[in-house]
This record gives sequence, C-alpha cells and structure tokens, in this order.
Amino acid sequence: MAITRQQVLEALSSVQDPDLHRDLVSLDMVKDVRVEGSDVFARVVLTTPACPLKAKIQADCEQALREIPGIGALHITMDAVTTGAGRDPNVVRLPGVKNVIAVGAGKGGVGKSTVAVNLALALCQSGATVGLLDADIYGPSVPIMLGLRGAQPTLNESKQIEPLERYGLKCISMGFLLKENDAVVWRGPMLGRALQQFIEDVAWGDLDYLIVDLPPGTGDVSLSLTQLIPLSGAIVVTTPQDVAFADVLRAVKMFGMLHVSMLGLVENMAYFHCPDNEKDYYIFGRGKIAAHCEEQRLRLLGSLPLDMDVAPAADRGEPVLIANPESDQARRYLEIAQAIAAEQSKANFEKTRKAALKDFFKVVPGAPV
Repeated sequence: MAITRQQVLEALSSVQDPDLHRDLVSLDMVKDVRVEGSDVFARVVLTTPACPLKAKIQADCEQALREIPGIGALHITMDAVTTGAGRDPNVVRLPGVKNVIAVGAGKGGVGKSTVAVNLALALCQSGATVGLLDADIYGPSVPIMLGLRGAQPTLNESKQIEPLERYGLKCISMGFLLKENDAVVWRGPMLGRALQQFIEDVAWGDLDYLIVDLPPGTGDVSLSLTQLIPLSGAIVVTTPQDVAFADVLRAVKMFGMLHVSMLGLVENMAYFHCPDNEKDYYIFGRGKIAAHCEEQRLRLLGSLPLDMDVAPAADRGEPVLIANPESDQARRYLEIAQAIAAEQSKANFEKTRKAALKDFFKVVPGAPV
C-alpha cells in the first residue's frame, strides 16, 4: 500500500514541541509534506533558529515516521521562522522587529553590557537577524566592545540613521554620537528623547531580535523604553553576592510592574577556573543564585565564570564569541542564548493564546474555555 500524506501528518502529530507542549501539526510547524513512492519529504519550521531542542525534535520526527509500515528514506529539513507575540496595528515604532528583549541589572558592575553584547552575537550566530541598542546613555560601552571606537552613523535617503554593523550585528549607541571623553549631563526628559530617536529615527529594518542594553537600576530609561515600545521580554544580570541579588529583585519587580515577561537571570562571575591547577574557586560564594531563583520562582538561564581573556578581548573590540569561539565561555553564551530564545518563544505563544481567547470571548460571551 502506498504511503499517503495523511499518514505522514498523523505520524508527525504525535511529536510535541517540548517547550510549547503541543504537537507540531496543530502548531502548523510541519510544511511542504510530500511523498515520492515510499520516501517522505517534510520541512519542520521552528519558532527560532536558536532552538536548543532542534536535534531532539528532528529525531522524534524520524522515529514517529519510521512507525509507518513500508516507510523508505526520510528527508526531514529543519528550518526556523522567529515568532513574535503579534504587534498592535496602531503601534508604528519598530514595525519590522519581532522581539525586543531588554537586558538589565539591579546594580552596576555586574558585566551587563558584556553579557548583552555576547548574547546578541550568540543569537546572530544561530542564524537570527539581530540588532543591539545601547540604551546605557550615561555609560555607553558597546562601541568599545564591538571595535567601533570613533565610528559615526550616516543618514540614508529617507533621512533615517543607518545603524552601524559589526560581526553581523546592527547596532546604535550614544557613544557613536559623542567624543570618547564627553559626559552626558541630562535630565529625564532629554534621556527619553534620545531613546525615542534611537527607536523612531534608526533604520533597523527587519529583525528577529532587538537586544536593548539598559543602564543599571530602575530609572528613567527603563520607564521611557516601555512607554515607547512593547517589550517582548527581559533578562536580568547578577553576580553571586546576596547584596547583588537584593537589587535583582528590584529590577524584576520593575519589569513585573511594567507587564514585561521575565525570561530569567544570568549569573555572571559565578566562579574562577584556575588554569594552573584546574580548580574552581567560588570567590563570591557558591549556589546562592540558584537557591534564590528557586525561592523566587525565577528561571536561571545560565552561569558564566570569570575569564581572564574576556576583558582584554573586549578592550580590543573582540567579544569572546569572536576572540575565542571554541572556549567554554563562548559555549556557555550560546547555551544561554538558546535558553532565552526558547523562553521568548514560550512567552510569545502564551500571549498569542491569551489574545485569541480574548477575541473569542468577545464573539461568544460566556463561552467555556
């Protein structure tokens, strides 16, 4: 008996997306199904190119299809189209950007900008189109970290600012508009206007992710940003000390008050691995952040050790993913970026589901869920 397309879809409907907990067929992730004799061809479209479970999903698909009697060769292509939560049609800012993810910190000195730059690069290296907005107006460090000291953006034919590009990233920063030793001595309204210009007057184009490096704390820039655009999600960077985590909770509460999905925490400077004796030294204490996250029901996206090569490389304009892509530090950044992409996909799915339910109840008031 010839294998049919319906048999293929029925088999693949037994495969679930491990994050969304729905089958691939009902999620409309199975495309271009065709059967040639006993051979099967199909394309599985994931919700992000940084999906950490891509290999598992492909293996599950192949296993399900092999249950079909008489199956021949399998040609399963894994693809990805980054999802967003849907944009309000009345919102005209950043129309081509699917996800805006803020990277914040409760206090300064935790390596937030280093984390933001490397996570943006990790998402970019996964195949996503990524922009980086340096919203740390008072202390812009992205130009140095990306090797763009002294670079200045230009205007296109539409009189929009063209973001600079480096290592595949589109980026903009107050540091491109100032001399290196200039100080920004502005009050809140001027900060908000600068941020508005970075959003409205920059030709960002189509992006899967726009990573926003926020200043530390819970001040004007964070509030202005959420008033200008709907944030898709937020990440908070911390170091292992209890005093740092106390400030983390303030940042988490701020994002909660602003109705921004909290994707999780990144622990930086978790320990130091000594190359001389191959021992790990937990300089600021061990296991505190994991315990705090469990207590507060926060997702710990990953931990990054102190690395002696990171700061010198950043000063040269080479983030660790560029300077040493085979290092343990680079691997960890890639894993954290995958976790962020997965959490954002889940948050988008939940927002879309709730929006659909809300629209349904407008049409059928009092209908059961």
